[in-house]
Amino acid sequence: MASAITKYFIIFILFTTTVTVTVAAIGAAAQINSNSVLVALLDSRYTELAELVEKALLLQTLEDAVSRQNITIFAPRNEALERDLDPEFKRFLLEPRNLRALQTLILHHIVPARVGGEQWPNETTPHNTLSNDPLHISSLETVRLVGTAEVVRADDVVRNDGIIHGIGRLLIPKSVQQEFNGRRSLRSISAVKPEGAPEVDPRTNRLKKPAPVPVGSPPVLPIYSAMAPGPSLAPAPAPGPGGPRHHFDGESQVKDFIHTLLQYGGYNEMADILVNLTNLATEMGQLVSEGYVLTVLAPNDEAMAKLTTDQLAEPGAPEKIMYYHIVPEYQTEESMYNAVRRFGKVQYDTLHVPHKVVAQEADGSVKFGDGEETAYLFDPDIYIDGRISVQGIDGVLFPSSVEMSSKNTESATTVASVNTVSKPRRGKLLEVACRMLVSFGQD
Repeated sequence: MASAITKYFIIFILFTTTVTVTVAAIGAAAQINSNSVLVALLDSRYTELAELVEKALLLQTLEDAVSRQNITIFAPRNEALERDLDPEFKRFLLEPRNLRALQTLILHHIVPARVGGEQWPNETTPHNTLSNDPLHISSLETVRLVGTAEVVRADDVVRNDGIIHGIGRLLIPKSVQQEFNGRRSLRSISAVKPEGAPEVDPRTNRLKKPAPVPVGSPPVLPIYSAMAPGPSLAPAPAPGPGGPRHHFDGESQVKDFIHTLLQYGGYNEMADILVNLTNLATEMGQLVSEGYVLTVLAPNDEAMAKLTTDQLAEPGAPEKIMYYHIVPEYQTEESMYNAVRRFGKVQYDTLHVPHKVVAQEADGSVKFGDGEETAYLFDPDIYIDGRISVQGIDGVLFPSSVEMSSKNTESATTVASVNTVSKPRRGKLLEVACRMLVSFGQD
């Protein structure tokens, strides 16, 4: 019996030792040597590609690939990414919501095999890439080609675990190109030829005879017509998804921009208010579904943390604050900066009717607010898709006290004037009556 127990104990010890050695070997293999081709890429002349690799969060993925096999990297020269690349396409790649497209683009330049200058094929040969899109390698007389790009520096960096070839242009896989073309397409927001002003019933604020509107055209009525009448705010659900004119998927677009806020970082409080503390996310989705466009001035977490309990204690305070940060126009950093550069101060309407937010140029940026509470454009173009634009600011905005006091004074003056007109002038009437009696007595 004792011998059997000893036997099982020895087997258990051997099994545990084997597993430990295997795990240690895997861990050692996963560690990247300082002489690795990946380290060489980060320190090479291809700084633009190395920067994109870091922005795409691909370092861990490439480390795993290098630990398993040799790789071949086709690195575009810096000029191809700085000057030759379409600025609109580069802006598309660097948007946080297009992270997958950027990762696919970079992995398309990496082949999980060693392809050196000596092994270069004479005929067109397809090779799998880390993006699972095939890449064709060929030769044309003395010119070596990778897809449609010419190899300008063959075997530029050679290491034991991989090779880097310099190429003359960026390789764009079809999937990324199609996604970019779909985003750039203006078919969904194309201009519609005007056919005369519609007739609006002043009692219901609705069209008397709703004319057929082409699918995808802007709404005929202003955005405030989709909001219920109330004390300066209180939007009602817009006609929304499922209506006869529904064309835009506003709900998905709002979810997309909130997910982008969370992924961008630093705007969690804003996303929490839109989704959890209020129903603004749903209302924004319904408005976008009806064809309206919105620009959100999103305060960052640091600015939201400065809000006091008194500012949030009033009923409806979160909604009022958020409505003052929503502009019923589509504005980007470029359009707002050009406007303040040209006109000085610009007033934008907000959904917090009738208050407007003032924008002006300051320190080479756009400053919002005209009183004590001001904010600068801090993170421009966090999300832009043609319908919703999100601009990060470093402060929470409130209607200026001058604007509030002027409106209160105006309303008080109006009420006082009405009351003054309606007062009976008894003294004057008695005086007139006495004069009439005196005149009759003289007669």
